[in-house]
Parts: sequence; C-alpha cells; structure tokens
Amino acid sequence: MFDKLDSIEKRYEELTKEISDPAVIARQEEWRKLAKEHASLEEIVSCYREYKKVVEEIKESRELLKESSDDREMEEFIKEEIERLKEREKELQEKLKILLLPKDPNDEKDVIMEIRAGAGGEEAALFAGDLFRMYTRYAERKGWKVEVMSSNPTELGGFKEVIFEVMGKGAYSRLKYESGVHRVQRIPVTEAGGRIHTSTATVAVLPEAEEVDVEINPNEIRIDVFRSSGHGGQSVNTTDSAVRITHLPTGIVVTCQDERSQLKNRERALKILRAKLLEMKRREQEEKIAQSRRSQVGTGDRSERIRTYNFPQGRVTDHRIGFTTHQLENILDGELDELIERLIAEDQAKKLAEADGDEMRAVQ
Repeated sequence: MFDKLDSIEKRYEELTKEISDPAVIARQEEWRKLAKEHASLEEIVSCYREYKKVVEEIKESRELLKESSDDREMEEFIKEEIERLKEREKELQEKLKILLLPKDPNDEKDVIMEIRAGAGGEEAALFAGDLFRMYTRYAERKGWKVEVMSSNPTELGGFKEVIFEVMGKGAYSRLKYESGVHRVQRIPVTEAGGRIHTSTATVAVLPEAEEVDVEINPNEIRIDVFRSSGHGGQSVNTTDSAVRITHLPTGIVVTCQDERSQLKNRERALKILRAKLLEMKRREQEEKIAQSRRSQVGTGDRSERIRTYNFPQGRVTDHRIGFTTHQLENILDGELDELIERLIAEDQAKKLAEADGDEMRAVQ
C-alpha cells in the first residue's frame, strides 16, 4: 500500500510542477487535463502526508519518553499524546485504504434520472411525483441544477413517467444508490374507505454519456416526429415538435415532447438514448463478473425493492442495509444525506473486505 502511496505522491509533485509551467498553461486543453488529474490526487496526497507526519510525531514522542523517565508527570503526558497519535494513525490508515479503492469512472458525471409509476394506478403516479420532488429538493440542497427532459403527468399532479437531468459535481456518486423499486404504504387520496394501500415506483439513475462514451450510428436509429399532446390527448402545440427515437439494434425507444422546438426535443432524446446505451453497456460488463464479486449495495437494480416509505408509522426503511429512520417528512423534503452516507459506508466496507480477501489470496 505504501509503495503505491509513494508513487501517487511523486506523480502529484510532478503534476504540481507541470501545471505551473507557462508552456503547459499556454496549451489549455493539455493543462485542463493535467489540472483535473492533479485535483483528483489532492485528497489522497494530503491524507498520506498527514499520516507520515503523525508517524514521525509518534517516533519523536517515543524518543522523548525515554528521556523523561525521571519526570512522572511529563511521562504520563507523553504517553497520553502517543495514544492520541496512534488513534489518529489508525484513522488515517483506514481512510487511505478507502481512498485507494478503485474509483467509479462515472462518479463525477451529471445524471439522468427516470422515475416511472409502478403498481398502484393513480396512487403510484402520485408517489412518482413525490419522489421527483424529493430529488429536486435534494439537488437544491446540494447546489445542483435540475432540468426536466421528458414527462407524462397525470390529472391529479402525479407522473406516469418523468425523466430529468441533475447537473452538479459528484451527482452520480451520490444518486447512483437510488436505483431500484421504491415502495409506499399509505392511504391514497383516491381511497374513500381509508384503507392503507401499497404502491411502487421505479427509479433509474444513469450517468450522462458523452458522444465519445457512446457512438450512435445514424443508420441505426429511426426518428419520428409528431404533434405533442397534453392531459387527455388534447393538443398543446400546432407543429410536429415531439420526437420519438428508436434505436433499432436494441429496441430502446425514447420520446421527448416537453419543448416546443423539435430540435431541442431531438437533442434531449439523443442525450437520454446515449445514457441508456451506456447503462446497458455497464450492466453487460457487470454480468461477466462472478456473483460473489458484485457489490451488495452498489447502484441497485430497477427490479430490486430497495426502500419503503411507510406513512402511518412515519418511517423510511432501506432494505439493503437494514436501516430505518422515522424522519419520513424530512426525507421526502430532500434530506437524503444520512441515508446516502450510510449506503456509501456500507459499499466501501464491502469493497474493503473484497480487497482484503484478494490480498490474502495473493499471499497464499
């Protein structure tokens, strides 16, 4: 581990010199690439340097302890200081292990989220609307921007489907844990008898794909244009601005009609299609990995029930980590950090266990 950390620190120092070189600064594209790499190493180098400093302080304190054997009070003080430093050394060592875990290449990307009403009719559509508001509020709290790309609203204010983009630093690194089936238990506004119903909505979180990530062959897509319509099928536009794109090799269909401009709807539909194709590619790669190597938390799966929102008891339960909180209203208002932090911690713990297992197998 420390050989790897030494090489990372050396690379960081090289990059520090390079991005300060006027000749490199003049080549802006190259400079941006180097600056991005420099920034990505900053946290781990800072942690490693603190670790080395703590190790040196422990060594110095032990030397000092040998010299203070005649002074009981000073001896006790130094021993306490050594214990404090050893505790910090352990904390930093654990942090370094986590920082050395392979990074998800998509973590810094913007995301495209897709929420669909599942079982439960109009109540499921209303729940989909609640989830959309929850993620919108969470994005506001993080300083991220949200833009609706496509939606199919219902008369009561819910959504049969809503697709939106979340733009902000590290959006995918946190929202990727939201993929899966979300379940709600409550008395629907449409239920006169006051009985508790269970409804579901599915959430998909896709990292935004650049054109370089996914190349779409124009000959492999069919683009249809039609007149967009509102609730109940009434026309909301007098021109054929709505766009439907069909990816012929996979059968994926994307429709966008929220914008009045056909060009904007086409751009949005292609962006959604690229994200879906990238996700399909990622899932195909994961299928090649043995079941024992798959993360139990990870990004979830749309067919997996991940969370229940129980209104009568005011609780939210995340089934992947067995965590329950009674802060239902706060969570639906976008206070998701506690949940997400626990999911990240569980994910990291499992990856660390896998890494330790690999090390033991390598030794054997």
